[in-house]
Amino acid sequence: MNKVAEKMIFKPAFEYIDNGIEHGVLSPFETKETILKKGEQIAPGFKPLDCDIRYLKDVPVKMRDGITIYTDVFLPVTEEKVPVLIAWSPYGKSAGTAPRYVGLFNMLGMGNAWGSGLTKFEGPDPAYWVQHGYAVCNPDARGIAHSEGDITMIGSQEAEDCYDLIEWLAAQDWCNQKTALSGTSYLAFSQWFIAAGQPPHLTCISPTEGLQDAYRDLAYIGGIPDPNFIHRLQINHVSASGAQREDMAAELEAYPLANCELWEDKVADVSKITVPAYVVASYSNTLHTMGTFRAWRSIGSAEKWLRIHDTQEWPDYYSAEATEDLRRVFDYFLLGKQNGWENTPAVRYSILDFQGNNQTGLIAETFPPKESEMQRYYMSGRTRTLQVTADENELPLRYFPEALPCRVSFQTVFEKETTFIGYPKVKLFMEAENTDDMDVFVWVQKIDKLGNVLSEFVVPNRNAALQDFTQDGASALRYKGPSGRLRASARHLDPTLSTDEVPAYSFDRVEKLSEKEIVELDIVLSPIGMTYYAGETLRVMISSKDEIGSVMPGTPGGLTNNKGTHILHTGGKYASYLQMPLVK
Repeated sequence: MNKVAEKMIFKPAFEYIDNGIEHGVLSPFETKETILKKGEQIAPGFKPLDCDIRYLKDVPVKMRDGITIYTDVFLPVTEEKVPVLIAWSPYGKSAGTAPRYVGLFNMLGMGNAWGSGLTKFEGPDPAYWVQHGYAVCNPDARGIAHSEGDITMIGSQEAEDCYDLIEWLAAQDWCNQKTALSGTSYLAFSQWFIAAGQPPHLTCISPTEGLQDAYRDLAYIGGIPDPNFIHRLQINHVSASGAQREDMAAELEAYPLANCELWEDKVADVSKITVPAYVVASYSNTLHTMGTFRAWRSIGSAEKWLRIHDTQEWPDYYSAEATEDLRRVFDYFLLGKQNGWENTPAVRYSILDFQGNNQTGLIAETFPPKESEMQRYYMSGRTRTLQVTADENELPLRYFPEALPCRVSFQTVFEKETTFIGYPKVKLFMEAENTDDMDVFVWVQKIDKLGNVLSEFVVPNRNAALQDFTQDGASALRYKGPSGRLRASARHLDPTLSTDEVPAYSFDRVEKLSEKEIVELDIVLSPIGMTYYAGETLRVMISSKDEIGSVMPGTPGGLTNNKGTHILHTGGKYASYLQMPLVK
């Protein structure tokens, strides 16, 4: 294990239930080679195989420190050497038919007929890719299931292990020495770390929506601790060999600031990535959007492409259109096909309107497009409107976290069609009364002519259960507009990373508020691509609670600590404002 493991907090891994059900019908351990036949159905409800597949099961691979991990490899039945796609995550390599994932995709309205059941959760479907001349490698990471060693979560240990796996794959007699990483969420953010390690035989990457910094994007979003979703992720840390697992929720308590070796190891240095990168993002993914766009801005790759879609990561990644688009990337870089991929526009983006008229596939050289210019909308405490000039006189507004309403808001009605594309933020001048800190949440809404707050489901299902889950939470499944959050004591800006357009925080100090002290809070909001029509309203809400709710169903959000009175100053020398990327 590498040196940073000395800083990690370990606890016993969860028990691996090897019954051929819990972790999928192909999960029972057996090192063997077999042929899966065309037309075979891996489990009820899944798509029959379109071709014969050579299946290498539970293949041992030795890491640089001597521990052995196990992987499954799916290959075309051919004498030709083929490239390989790798799905790196702690999710079980055989769990495509596991009840938890069958239930999840049914809940989302996707069903399971889109895939073969060989698919590792959030990874490429071997049945599709083998048919088109690729191998797919589904590893069980260090400590997971029957793989040896202790389980770590996000960072250099995983990057080193996948480096070793890539080099092992490239040396196999069936491989053409070209490899790529593919997948969404965990299988995307692992790619930033792995590619930054520059494995010699990594040819390209295709991260679809993945955080880039475990502190800023997962543990302490806006400086507010959030162990709940981490607990949910860590349930996947199951071992058949009595492994220990890194407990990031415990680390969150033990290491509250970002400037320590543990958290620094969990920031991917994407400037070190040199291979071509095809990055897929959305505006709506409350877990991954910020990290995906940050990584895109900072990535070192000379060849990079960005596609911003208008749904959720899973229905997009597995759609026929997105899969064919991804195959053009891999055909070009891994198979050497001259298919014109190199002429693909650098940026393809979407504009949403929450009324069924989304525009997708719009072309630009950069994001935001150069037509976007920053426009400030000042908050008027007197009229509760947003205006292009600030009120001359200062006016403070109070709201009370322990009473209703626990928020203040401002709005503007557009006289003509208005579009915003890019990076919004707010600058707030705030004061705390009878308390020394504040957790501040910001939400930019779209309201129709009749005063209805608009939102948009980004998964196919819109039934009553999904309405229940997403009304106050499950924000990854229903997009409600740009949002952001900040703990006031964590407001210090990182002078090397922060810009006027996109504030970035150092998270290396705690600066509590003193009585009567007015502080500046620059709060970064998630990127936007949105059209407001004539007569529609933009409302910005400043609140003491997370109004859009936690990321996924059944998982509580961050641990706020709000009390006392929050005072927002407007006008005069404390002219708080919303800054929006207006398309001129």
